[in-house]
Amino acid sequence: MKRITPTELQKKLENGDVLTIIDVRETAEVSAGKIPDALNIPLGLLEFRMNELDKAKQYFIVCESGGRSSQAVRFLEYQGFDVVNMDGGMSAWKGKLQ
Repeated sequence: MKRITPTELQKKLENGDVLTIIDVRETAEVSAGKIPDALNIPLGLLEFRMNELDKAKQYFIVCESGGRSSQAVRFLEYQGFDVVNMDGGMSAWKGKLQ
């Protein structure tokens, strides 16, 4: 499983890298704040919405603490997607929120 720290992800965003971030938390959790421009697809809906994703792109997966995002990464890797888990989740995120 590919991994990235919240600090590394934040630096990529600050450097202007164009990233696609998927937040797999529930909608109510995301309403308290998310990484700007992150797409919210709750873990329970991921299987049904993966047709919205492009296997040619890389996705950074986040949740609250890293557990659900790890599950999402394993599932999406199995489906042939290029995915990276953000270790520590939003609990460890120190960057901007939307």
